[in-house]
Amino acid sequence: MHYERLTQDLKQVRQANRGLSLWLGLLVAGHLLSLVVILGLIGRERIIVVPPSLEKSFWVSGNTVSREYLEQMGAFVAWLVLDVSPSSIRWKTETLLEYVEPDQYASLKTQQELEASRLRRLNASTSFLPQQLVANEQEQEVVIRGRLRTQVNAMETSNVAKAYRVQFHYDGGRIQLRTFQEVPYAPKQP
Repeated sequence: MHYERLTQDLKQVRQANRGLSLWLGLLVAGHLLSLVVILGLIGRERIIVVPPSLEKSFWVSGNTVSREYLEQMGAFVAWLVLDVSPSSIRWKTETLLEYVEPDQYASLKTQQELEASRLRRLNASTSFLPQQLVANEQEQEVVIRGRLRTQVNAMETSNVAKAYRVQFHYDGGRIQLRTFQEVPYAPKQP
């Protein structure tokens, strides 16, 4: 028979299998290395997010955002809540509610509706001039200090120093408003 030919063919097949095994081993090692690199990058990614108006550069990493982003979003939220008139409160409330955490949505919506009816009843408007923003990256909050001016029928009725704490929650590439509340005014010394 063709014993020599079959033996030679068998040697060629075995040699081809060794070559394929070597390539398979290299591919498996490459995949394992890629997996190790990917696992090492988990939690280190930084997502660039553009706030409503971009004034400073900032970073976003994991479930935290930078101090600069907190300041910009805090000022934006304060503008939506505190710079209102009977004609602007409706659309500002709708914009604000897009940023609110789901479990805070109903209470903030009710609060803003009550404020809207009060502004219409008194023909009043408020404006807030931020003077100091103090961000806390660990708590994901910013304290905004400034002057809140109130006008009724175009006459100024008050102009007082106020402070507000704005706390955020960042998850899944989306920042959400957790709390917006007035706090005692005490300027932070530099």
